[in-house]
Amino acid sequence: MRNEKRSKVARAAAVILMAAAEAFAEEQMSQAGAPAAVRRIVVSIPDRKLALLENGRVVKTYSTAVGATATPTPAGEFQIVNKLVNPTWYHPGKVVPPGKSNPLGARWIGLSQPGFGIHGTNAPKSIGQAASHGCIRMAAADIKELFDLVRVGDAVEFHGERDAVVARLFEAPETSETLLASATGGE
Repeated sequence: MRNEKRSKVARAAAVILMAAAEAFAEEQMSQAGAPAAVRRIVVSIPDRKLALLENGRVVKTYSTAVGATATPTPAGEFQIVNKLVNPTWYHPGKVVPPGKSNPLGARWIGLSQPGFGIHGTNAPKSIGQAASHGCIRMAAADIKELFDLVRVGDAVEFHGERDAVVARLFEAPETSETLLASATGGE
């Protein structure tokens, strides 16, 4: 009789474990099968600001530095092609390894236009200025946060003019979803 009780308890425990395992597997599959959020970075060159959007909603805005007059930031649409931690800076006649003197800071988000990206800086007072060689510079904490939120393949837009949609995007983020949907035909 004792063996029978142990056997019943063992079978019941096995059934419970199997049900739990199946439920866990189904949950994992539904999460894996869920469509990934659509992320997009929008930069207003005149505002010197960057907004991260997810599914058309503003997640976060950041202050940036943009290209200087002699080396302007190009307007256009790009994609993230790579992400590097502690990048090396290459400039004609110069190579600066990772560290305090590296003008890229600790993170590089490379774009589909060669030589251009979004990165940190070793000159934090340049944020809010037109001071870079054309890239978008961000404060150290901000670039680390953005770096962790974006993926290779995400869209990036650099706007050279402050049109109504871009202006509203940075002035009133709570209304940006509606504005972007109407401007893009309802993403």
